[in-house]
Amino acid sequence: MSYSGGHILLSSQREGQVSQFPAWVMVVVPLAAILFQVYVPLFFEFLSFLEMPLLVVVYFALTRRSQVSGLFVGALVGLAQDSLSKNPLGMLGIVNTLVGYFAASVGLRLDVEHPLIRLLLTFFFFLFHQFFYWLMVRALLGQQLEFDAERALVLGLLNAVVGISLFHFLDKLRKTT
Repeated sequence: MSYSGGHILLSSQREGQVSQFPAWVMVVVPLAAILFQVYVPLFFEFLSFLEMPLLVVVYFALTRRSQVSGLFVGALVGLAQDSLSKNPLGMLGIVNTLVGYFAASVGLRLDVEHPLIRLLLTFFFFLFHQFFYWLMVRALLGQQLEFDAERALVLGLLNAVVGISLFHFLDKLRKTT
């Protein structure tokens, strides 16, 4: 894996690599992440902190470098996640759509191939996701949900570390054009 000469800002959109994935990857990976989120914590409760669907949305949005693609991936993964969970339909769909859009926007401007940048962005988008989910529950559902900042920071760091490993694996599945 090579990095683009040590700089993190891209001077033009053409400078960043746009990644293409086989169709099966775009279906199987998000589906596996959603099934992981739903079923693995039933057997291994200590893995319930992982937000695999969010990590997949962040990865695809960052590497595809297309805001429209980020919107669609976020919306589809979020709605599928909502349909399999106890959340009201659309809550994670809205939040993941926002994450997908903003992650793709960042991917246009930054060199997202560098592991440190990926770690920081994954950490940031985890916190972004948690905050906007909290905001949506309070604003749209009128429920009192507590936002524990310390817990969110720790879980964000854990998810970012797992995300780096996941991103490395997913990099092997892409075709760079």
